[in-house]
Amino acid sequence: MAGFAIAAGLHASAPASSVNPPLFSLFADRARPVGQVLLSPPHLTGGEMAALEATLESGWVAPAGPVPAAFEAALSAATGFGHVLATASGTAALHLGYRCLGVSAGDEVWTSALTFVATVAPAVQMGAVPRFLDVDPASWTLDPDLLERELARAARAGRLPRAVVPVDLFGQPCDLDAIVALCDRWGVPVMCDSAGAVGASRGDGRHAGRGARLAVFSFNGNKIITAGGGGALASDEPELVARARSLSQAAREPGAHYQHETTGHAYGMSSLLAAVGLAQLGALPARVSARRAVFARYRAALGGLPGLSFMPEAPWCRASRWLTAVLLDPTQGAPDRDALRRHLSESGIESRPVWKPLHLQPVFRDAPRGGGAVAADLFERGLCLPSGSGMAPPEQDRVIAAVRALWPAA
Repeated sequence: MAGFAIAAGLHASAPASSVNPPLFSLFADRARPVGQVLLSPPHLTGGEMAALEATLESGWVAPAGPVPAAFEAALSAATGFGHVLATASGTAALHLGYRCLGVSAGDEVWTSALTFVATVAPAVQMGAVPRFLDVDPASWTLDPDLLERELARAARAGRLPRAVVPVDLFGQPCDLDAIVALCDRWGVPVMCDSAGAVGASRGDGRHAGRGARLAVFSFNGNKIITAGGGGALASDEPELVARARSLSQAAREPGAHYQHETTGHAYGMSSLLAAVGLAQLGALPARVSARRAVFARYRAALGGLPGLSFMPEAPWCRASRWLTAVLLDPTQGAPDRDALRRHLSESGIESRPVWKPLHLQPVFRDAPRGGGAVAADLFERGLCLPSGSGMAPPEQDRVIAAVRALWPAA
């Protein structure tokens, strides 16, 4: 444990216990309740501790040195993107992407209504105006037909968006080829929010996000590949990633002294997070297979229940099934979403409603939108079930039994 003391700036000879309480005692009162089934807990490979120890022993802990570079290279190989920047978070990657695309105050940025707030929050904080577009019920992702109508309308009004940001929802890639083709027609750049889609692919084998000018990934604790945090910005255009890298390093110009032509950010991924992520990336294919197997078991066990259906897999992709999402229709004999969620919670099982559409969020009550009824309906009836790649079959059987208990005739 001396490495932790050194990293914290303590004298190497000082016993760790004389300065800090034992590490595990700090978390003893926050341990996972025995028997609880979590929505998407971290699934470690077993190599993370060795990677951390080696990194600490090397003295590299900051967002610099060989480990972040190795993580970027491994992520590039895993996704097929030519250029990758590892960042402190997925939100940081989005912020850098918006800056690289030239978003500024007063610009419009368009995105899917059905997503997490981080997709658009950095642009809003930059002074941009969000416009939320509805999703296709066949994929739950941005509706290209609606996008085409909205782009044509905006072109006639002379008010095209600065960027369109589709979302790969719950590990399902959007119809990116159609979206990029439409945006190219009007000269609008596309940045794909693939935060939850690491390991997902399109029908021709291209990784999620490929084809957009920029793509964003996340490695939060609940993702298929986790570094405990962190994100990445990826592109096949080297100048975009070079620009983002400069901005992520406080926009310091080359030279012995600190000189700045613009302001930047401290957005690089630390070597410690990169070490954990690097230890995880080799398991990516197995993690995706495990999540898809979790989905398949749910569908086999629950697919016949009246009024219950699953998030469809779009024909153009192989989803990672980061989260298994179901729809409940009380008119067809299903309980309502919150009744099932409460029942699962009382059974020690974590679940979560699908994202509340951004056009329904109070902070965006006045934002422009196109449609929204589909996203609103998915929110009212949609629930995400425990989907961890490390979930054992007996745990999943417990979830299945708890769900089926609310169908008396099942």
